[in-house]
Parts: sequence; C-alpha cells; structure tokens
Amino acid sequence: MTSVQFNPAFKAKFMPELPEVEVTRLSFASRISGARVVALHLGKPLRWPLGVAPSVLAGQTVRQVRRRGKYLLLDMDRGVLLLHLGMSGSLNFAPSQGPAGKHDHLDLVTTQGVLRLHDPRRFGAAVWAESESHQPALKLLGKLGMEPLSDGFELKLFQQGLKKRSAPIKQVLLAGEVVVGVGNIYASEALFSAGIRPTVKAQKLSAPRIAKLYAAIRQVLARAVEQGGSSLKDFVNAQGNSGYFQLEAAVYGRAGLPCRVCATPIKQIVQGQRSTFYCPLCQKL
Repeated sequence: MTSVQFNPAFKAKFMPELPEVEVTRLSFASRISGARVVALHLGKPLRWPLGVAPSVLAGQTVRQVRRRGKYLLLDMDRGVLLLHLGMSGSLNFAPSQGPAGKHDHLDLVTTQGVLRLHDPRRFGAAVWAESESHQPALKLLGKLGMEPLSDGFELKLFQQGLKKRSAPIKQVLLAGEVVVGVGNIYASEALFSAGIRPTVKAQKLSAPRIAKLYAAIRQVLARAVEQGGSSLKDFVNAQGNSGYFQLEAAVYGRAGLPCRVCATPIKQIVQGQRSTFYCPLCQKL
C-alpha cells in the first residue's frame, strides 16, 4: 500500500501540533479533574523556569484542563499551570510512575495519579501564573490568533487577517497570529484540500478561496484529532496511544509519490526552514 506511505527519504522533524496537544488533553483531562496536588517534582531545567517554588502548587486542586494553541492550561485554585510539549515532549498520566528517567523533567503528583512530562530535547515548558491574564501567561498567550476548532474562529475575521499580510500563505498560517495551531503538517494538508499553492501571498487570495481554506483548516484539524493526531516519530497521548492521521496524509511527507487525486508527483520545497509539500497540478495558484 505505497499510497499511504511516506517517502522513505524524508526525515521529519516532528513536533506536537494542535491536534496532538488536543488529543493529549482529551486523554487525561477528565481523569485529573478534581485531583488535589500532593507535590511537584522537577528534573533538569526546561525552556522557561516555573516561576515559583514547586511547593506553591501543593494542596491546590486541579479544576480543569484547557488548551490554548499548543499550550495546555491546568486551572487550579489560585493560579494556572501552563505546559508546552516543545519539539519532542509528551505527557503520561498514570496511577503511579516509576523512577524518573533521564528525559523525565516534571512529575505532578496528585491524589488521582501522576502526570509526567517526558522531553528528550528539553524545549518544553512548565510555567506558573496567577491567571491567564497575568504575566507570564499573558506574554505566552497574548498574541495568539483565533482557535480554529472553536466558535471564535470566524470567517470574516480570518479574511481580514489574511488581507493584511503579504507573506506566503503557508508562512502566515504557521505564524499563528491570524489563526493558531495550524502547524507544518496540517498547513500543508489544508492548503492541498483548498487547492491553494503554499507560496501564494496571503493578501492575494480571493474571498471564495479564503472560504475554502477556512473550511479546510477546520476539517483537517478535526479529522486529525479524531485520528489521534500524527505519530511520525514517537508521539503518544497521555495514555500511551499513538495517532494515525499520517496514514491518510494527502501531501505531507509524500514527495515524489503520486498525488491521490491526479497522480502528479508531490513536490517538496523549503519555506522558513520547514518542509512544505504540495501537488503542482491540484494546487495551481
């Protein structure tokens, strides 16, 4: 079944994107909700410091787990813990955990289980803030665009945002200022679905084409969440399960393989140091 395989010559630099973060959230949010924090144990330093002594979290209750872009927000009695998976991180939530390994950098011990952050490259983060509207949460979240899977993702605002930007549409999607969380894999897939070449300037897109892209973004991301995200390297959710969206990718990772629609070989280019995949026939303009 070569039509569902990646080109073996392509070496993906995969990082968890919005679907993987949302899948992770769904895999443990209900199980940790209502749990009381017993302790927070930190390993080697991550990208940013926690900002408070770990003891500040002890005794607090996890009220809910939300997502904003690629950040997970654990709302507690007197603040919020922001978690980011970085380029290679994953979370695991279990009744108990064994001794922390070399790449295990955070254990949030609660009355309902232990949430562990595993991050070989240490680009992830665990940051404490008084609330989402206080620093440092405001600094991390304040400039993020609309949530593509929420009711707040409005076509009119999407159109207005793109018309203000002269950069290639793929780069605008990755920037996350108009719409957040449409990472490298899903930007390529959404642009293919909408029939838009990734190099076209965002402000040059017509209203009908923007409407197609708007619908494609929602459809692609929702399907990716349904499929458990993409497991190109070692992504698993907080229950240890892999994702399967990559098996039905139309263009991502398929350079040189025939397009599923027209059989034209998929092309690969580099934009902003990231690999972009597209069909030169299905995505003419």
